[in-house]
Amino acid sequence: MYYSKKNNIFALILHTILMKGTYIYEYPHPAVTTDCVIFGYDTKDGLSVLLVKRGLEPYKDCWAFPGGFLRMDEDAESGAKRELKEETNLETIHIEQFGCFSEVNRDPRERVITIAFYALVKKSDVKGGDDAADAHWFPIDNIPQLAFDHDRILRVALKTLKEKIHFMPIGFELLPEVFTMPQLQELYESILEVKFDRRNFSNKMNKLGFLKEVGERPDNAGSRIPVKYSFNKEKYSEFKSKGFRLEF
Repeated sequence: MYYSKKNNIFALILHTILMKGTYIYEYPHPAVTTDCVIFGYDTKDGLSVLLVKRGLEPYKDCWAFPGGFLRMDEDAESGAKRELKEETNLETIHIEQFGCFSEVNRDPRERVITIAFYALVKKSDVKGGDDAADAHWFPIDNIPQLAFDHDRILRVALKTLKEKIHFMPIGFELLPEVFTMPQLQELYESILEVKFDRRNFSNKMNKLGFLKEVGERPDNAGSRIPVKYSFNKEKYSEFKSKGFRLEF
């Protein structure tokens, strides 16, 4: 018995010496995770967020954002995109970092800091993955109880989205390829939680120049038949890269 314990202690010391300078340190250090707040939109539910049901403890069977622990050989964005692919089959999408959450007791397992990202996607692009018990869209006004501190992360993500919408065009990632002005307005109203005058909203959007009419409108078409639009991708990308200021 004594010999076995002595061998185990020797093996531990040898392992520590061999790993010194790699990932074994003499001082405590936190683990790092990434979490992704994925927004989607449709006219039925308005603005929605993608959640996955946790298959393991802690918070087993609770809803949470797609995410997981960062690997030693990847940066935060790479880790976030890997987890998205594993849990939702989403890939090659643009994600933006919006916060770091480091409260000491946010994870019951250990000291964990999470780096949070958000993305805008079409709901049809999400097909479900193999690394979560379930994945489901929830309307913003009907969010279930979330695991960890993900309710706070969601509030910060929504605040970020509301701020961003004034400085860059949002819609190409969320709306179908062809849409109507009322659909675009409803998207903005859903994000900002306000109501706009239809004529003023339409005038502002048309003046920006990144919308183009689709198809020919019959001369005898009634005013109740909405004009169909698509985004001018080049102009839209220009606005996305340079930014703009949109006041309502």
